[in-house]
Amino acid sequence: MLWIPFTLMAALMQAWRNAFQKKLSNEVAASGVTLARFVLAGPMAALYLSGLHQFQPASGPVFTVPLLGFILGAALMQILATALMVILFKRRNYAIGVGLAKSEAVLAAALGVVFFSASLSLLGWLGVLLGAIAILLLSGINRIRSWSWDSLLLGIGSGLAFALTSLWVRQASLELGLPFPHGAAWVLLLVLLLQTLLLTVWLLITDRSTLLALWQRPGLTLVISLFSCLGSIGWFTAMSLETVALVKTLGQVEIFFSLLISRYLFRESLARADKWGLLLIVVAAICVVWA
Repeated sequence: MLWIPFTLMAALMQAWRNAFQKKLSNEVAASGVTLARFVLAGPMAALYLSGLHQFQPASGPVFTVPLLGFILGAALMQILATALMVILFKRRNYAIGVGLAKSEAVLAAALGVVFFSASLSLLGWLGVLLGAIAILLLSGINRIRSWSWDSLLLGIGSGLAFALTSLWVRQASLELGLPFPHGAAWVLLLVLLLQTLLLTVWLLITDRSTLLALWQRPGLTLVISLFSCLGSIGWFTAMSLETVALVKTLGQVEIFFSLLISRYLFRESLARADKWGLLLIVVAAICVVWA
């Protein structure tokens, strides 16, 4: 049951990371906000992995072609997912942007069953479906006619990319076959280093002004990287222990944290449907824990 506290920690850290990313997105391009998530998280992940080996020595990873493929796929999909969500922040309010991106739980469940031989009990599926309904309520289903198609596609695209990231992260952890939690920590470090390298080189070639903008905002960049690293430690560790669909459905409690941040930090108004959405998230979380 260790996956439960790791998931709850990840949800809380991710809610704060998204809040600070939204703040940075008002000043820096989406590619720069995406890089802020990774650029200092790599050294933090290296310190975490070093601490694990000091506490409990273990063998290093054996690199195979499937492992490298999973890591590359996860790195690219997480970059894409984050960039799409940052763009979404500029179109909808903070809570709605997060809500649309959280379609990943349902997509991860479907993709996991079809392509990754994952299995879910009836209670697990009930939790996933209730979570999906909750996300619709929290995303303002009563205002769905006012949504633009590009905003919907951005949200679903972000959710799909996040779902693929999570599935490939789990597969990479399983492929490593290292003891808990070393496998998840190695995958985290490798993914973060690759993401930082790819995005930095891309911006050096195409948009150096964005790199300069991050350099001029070291405090905000550091905070985003810190919360990102802590959140990723939670997600990667939880997904090495349990199926992605259950982890991500329980992780929808992030919406609760996001709504509180949206209300009290950004002073954004919340609809009456939010109460029902939060109630359904609680019920969905109970279902997946029991499952």
